[in-house]
Amino acid sequence: MSETHFGFATVPLDEKQRRVDDVFRTVARRYDLMNDLMSGGLHRAWKDALVTAIDPPKNDRPFELLDVAGGTGDVAFRVVAAGGGGTRATVVDVNEDMLAVGRERAAERGLDHAAAFVAGNAEALPAADRSYDAYSIAFGIRNVPRIETALAEAFRVVKIGGRFACLEFSSVDVPGLDALYELYSFNLIPALGRAVVGDAEPYRYLVESIRRFPKPEAFAAMLRAAGFRRVSYRRMSGGIVTLHSGWRL
Repeated sequence: MSETHFGFATVPLDEKQRRVDDVFRTVARRYDLMNDLMSGGLHRAWKDALVTAIDPPKNDRPFELLDVAGGTGDVAFRVVAAGGGGTRATVVDVNEDMLAVGRERAAERGLDHAAAFVAGNAEALPAADRSYDAYSIAFGIRNVPRIETALAEAFRVVKIGGRFACLEFSSVDVPGLDALYELYSFNLIPALGRAVVGDAEPYRYLVESIRRFPKPEAFAAMLRAAGFRRVSYRRMSGGIVTLHSGWRL
């Protein structure tokens, strides 16, 4: 049986998916609040950069975004707001609790017509070949058991001329800041999780999973192997986060 890592533990691949589902089921209702607290609000600027990279048209030209692992709708709503009348977003997430939050928020904002929420797995997307103008995933790719499979699926569903855009936590590259970030991540973030959602373990896992994720150049190589071209990445906030990009040409 193939194995992968769940935090620092080695587990069977299928077991990782179950554990990831449990993590996000636990935190669904307060996921965006925790993002604010953990990042000091910086996640908003990071997501603004992601939306700029996606660059939805400002006119009524049809534009379809597939946002993966974005169950609460945060990225999807931002892209719809940035685009014109033809911009639509489909959110795919494996976790029904996260999707329920997204659907509620879409209804509250009157965006039911522009944002759809679908249960599905990044490794087997419920989408036709070459059906989307852009694919986005924010802080979700490191939780996928088979990253190469997910990237192959991303390439499959993006149209020729379409873009892949990914935000993911990375390794801090500023001397001195790296030690502070390590201290903050392994001590304060789990404590925040305990205080806000009543459980430190999901956030301990999230921190540990960051350490396991490939470095930016290694992930860029994985994008190229999946078929994407003009692959690039941009470190932000001292390397805490990296914005990855690629095109299907």
